[in-house]
Amino acid sequence: MHVEAVTIAPSGAADLIRQAAALIFDVDGTLAETEELHRQAFNHAFSRHGLGWEWDRAVYKDLLRVTGGKERMRAYHARLETAVPLSDVDIAELHRIKTAQYAGLIETGCCPLRPGVAELLAAAKARGQRLAIATTTSHGNIDALLSQALGPRWAVDFDAVVAGDDVRHKKPAPDVYLEVLARLRLDAPDCVAIEDSANGLIAASRANIPVLITRSLFFRDDDFSDARAVLDDLSRLG
Repeated sequence: MHVEAVTIAPSGAADLIRQAAALIFDVDGTLAETEELHRQAFNHAFSRHGLGWEWDRAVYKDLLRVTGGKERMRAYHARLETAVPLSDVDIAELHRIKTAQYAGLIETGCCPLRPGVAELLAAAKARGQRLAIATTTSHGNIDALLSQALGPRWAVDFDAVVAGDDVRHKKPAPDVYLEVLARLRLDAPDCVAIEDSANGLIAASRANIPVLITRSLFFRDDDFSDARAVLDDLSRLG
């Protein structure tokens, strides 16, 4: 059964956060503004593969409606009437090149955590709240980002990390959130999902988890009317 969210004032967001037994974070756009690096890494892979594809920011913003890197490439390929056929092997190789390039970009330290994220994680840990991740991206991409931002032992602070490849259906399906709830052994209303996109909001809402939105670069104009709170960033929530 879907439970309609009741929007609260931004000033109530801190109370919403503090009352939760667990905070469940999306990754791309939520923890850090990673999407521009993903776009650059995709274009690097296309160039290496000799495809002649170039995703500018407008194209990429549109493609972000499709969750999952491999799925995004297939969706774009389907739009091209004269495109050279791409097999599953081709898609997998493109994704491998893209992922390696993304990790290399992250390692330069050019993509810090968004404002308030590190402080919120530390405050939640100090309060004894549980932390989890529910994302469409891969485990490799999560590790690349958080190893750089939080250190190589970042995973010890998270009780559940569920990525897109761990479930049958990616966001906006609720699968990643349902799996996180199962691993945490918590009820949905006792948690808060922190997201930046309409697809993430829909996924968490379908799992009956209250959602706090932190607006990001590529999804600022999404419909967030079902969120409990909508903020520009996560500052002053600890």
